[in-house]
Amino acid sequence: MKKAFLLIAMLLGLVAGAEAQNTLNNNADAIVGTYSGKQGSDNFRAKITRLKNGTYQAQITWVEHDRDSKGNKLLDSKNPDKKLRSTPCDRIVLFSSLRYNAKKHRWDDTKIYDPQRGIRANLTVEFVADGRLKLKGSLMGISESVYWTKVK
Repeated sequence: MKKAFLLIAMLLGLVAGAEAQNTLNNNADAIVGTYSGKQGSDNFRAKITRLKNGTYQAQITWVEHDRDSKGNKLLDSKNPDKKLRSTPCDRIVLFSSLRYNAKKHRWDDTKIYDPQRGIRANLTVEFVADGRLKLKGSLMGISESVYWTKVK
């Protein structure tokens, strides 16, 4: 009896998680908010906002280790756009022009910028069952996913 109850409880939990995921992925503006993330050993926060044209942008707002050994603010030194190399690490725009794809229930149609490597990759974004935001970057057939947790 206990095993049957446990199995039913687990199944209900999975269904509830899937429902929450579907609800989030069915609402274009569910993506708006502040998220915590980690890239390698670097913890950061990024804010996703909706722009006037209906697309979305993510900008870093805080980086745990934002200073070099001399106490200087780290800059976006690897950016392929030389004009952006003086951007402080806690002001870097990671993506803009992200569009909600109602048919696929996800966000896509833009590129994400990786400031650690100085590269841009095709981006798809969706919520997973536990409520985290999955960002998948793909470049030349190679993909990498990172997960952000909404904090606000």
